[in-house]
Amino acid sequence: MLQAGALTAGAGALTAALRAGGSSASAAPASSPRRAMSDFHGTHQNAALGSPLPAAIFTSFNLTVTDRAGLTELLHTLTDRLRALTSGGIPTPVGVTTTDGTGILGPDTPTNALESILALGSGVFTDRFGLGAAKPRGLRPMDTFPNDQLDPAWCGGDLLLTVQSHDRDIVTNALREICRSTRGAMQIRWKQDAFSAPPRPSGAPRNLLGFKDGIAGPDTSNNAQLSRLVWAGAGEPAWATGGSYYVVRRIRMLVEFWDRVSTSEQERIFGRRKDSGAPLSGGAETTAPDYTNDPKGDAIPLDSHIRMANPRTPQTADSQFLRRSYSYDAGVDSVGNLDMGLMFGAFNNDLDRQFVAVQKRLANEPLADYITPVGGGYFFALPGVRNSRDFYGSALLA
Repeated sequence: MLQAGALTAGAGALTAALRAGGSSASAAPASSPRRAMSDFHGTHQNAALGSPLPAAIFTSFNLTVTDRAGLTELLHTLTDRLRALTSGGIPTPVGVTTTDGTGILGPDTPTNALESILALGSGVFTDRFGLGAAKPRGLRPMDTFPNDQLDPAWCGGDLLLTVQSHDRDIVTNALREICRSTRGAMQIRWKQDAFSAPPRPSGAPRNLLGFKDGIAGPDTSNNAQLSRLVWAGAGEPAWATGGSYYVVRRIRMLVEFWDRVSTSEQERIFGRRKDSGAPLSGGAETTAPDYTNDPKGDAIPLDSHIRMANPRTPQTADSQFLRRSYSYDAGVDSVGNLDMGLMFGAFNNDLDRQFVAVQKRLANEPLADYITPVGGGYFFALPGVRNSRDFYGSALLA
């Protein structure tokens, strides 16, 4: 994006952590080859490392279970259902129901066609579940930053589930299956359908402002960088090792206003070329911006988005985080303006050192005239499900 400097992992960055994807419900266009899907099992939730796929749904839930036993049962159920939805095959009946799934995918669920991220909000770490002392040290309700216009209806939640796939019907089926199997244990608080555009003709995909989104960021094949910038570890409760602070922001883009701005002015606001994604200091999409030879901002303005978000100094190097963002289109608002924008996602080792520090640098940037954060939350993506006998939150609830 946007609100945090372009830091999404690029497509194809996964190597050994990924396995080949199987069949799916529809054929992909030639310009958008299907990448390998992440393995459900592992030390981490590997889906965090994969590039955004064409179809996604963000769903925040309020928990209706009232004790630790109910929470444990819920996390077992979520693990079983998400594992089954990922592996595919014939749906398993849930509870007293006799139906074999929603039916929208036919009799068999496609294999290796879904990725998911499961995260908990700060409200879970309370006396209600006896988990107050286990709360990740930085987890809290989402801060309000300058230029935010947060709508409580679009904020927070006890549990956030993000699902993504190459196919829209697969994520729809997944959400319906999750709701079917957890009825009585949690209730939807807010939901946003989202999508990722294919790269045209190559490189990072574009956001709805027309700029390439997520050009630079941590190297997802570099374990040292992932340990420093993505996965939680030192200073956190022992159970949290391998998890990640997951920030989600629903950012409305004032696209009709933006579309009346000249391309040259748009480029100065971002600090990049609109056509190629190259920094205004020259080069190609992946060329690092040259701030050393541009101390006064003659090429890349000092208040441009990329320069404020990531000054590329030794002091700010550890504020990078892993981007995982999508576009959304929610129709029109009550006065007939287009309601569309970005579902911004970021994975952090340290919430305050990374995301919060970047947000503070971006206060009152010129881009703020064209975007409005309206919702989202801070969540903690749980450590991975290690094997077929493990479940989400097993160490937390041990």
